[in-house]
Amino acid sequence: MSSSSRKAKNMNNNPIYKNPNSPIESRIKDLLSRMTLSEKIGQITQIDQPVHAGGGGPFEKATSSDWIDMIDRFQNAALESRLRIPLLYGTDAVHGNNNVYGATVFPHNIGLGATRDAELVRRIGVATALEVRARGAQFTFAPCVAVSSRHSTMYVRNSLVLEFIPKCLFIIH
Repeated sequence: MSSSSRKAKNMNNNPIYKNPNSPIESRIKDLLSRMTLSEKIGQITQIDQPVHAGGGGPFEKATSSDWIDMIDRFQNAALESRLRIPLLYGTDAVHGNNNVYGATVFPHNIGLGATRDAELVRRIGVATALEVRARGAQFTFAPCVAVSSRHSTMYVRNSLVLEFIPKCLFIIH
């Protein structure tokens, strides 16, 4: 079998990108070669429901079950698509899992920063991560450390202790 016929077979029946034993670089190259421009754009686009009362969700007063149902519908559509690329769903949870009715809501990041208590920030991050994951989202865009050097934000900087920032940099698994 020639190299070109093997490649043709791989392009149709046994995609390299689906083979967990293939090197990651080969899998990525194979997948990208199969994707249309629209599919590539879709990979860098976040889908969402209409925004209401400060948060996107299935509907007002949505529970974790409602969110799971919505994200599952999105995931099923992705897995039924031509290349069956799983969906990675992220959400804002800037002060807790606030898009879920009845979930824990914490102070905003500016309030947490004012405490200068990195362990408290970490514990809030863990609690938020657990609640966000329980509703079906794989990652969240918060809490975050956003330090502005603009003088117009002096109310933020007045309480800022630069040594505190590295203590708040962690990833919760």
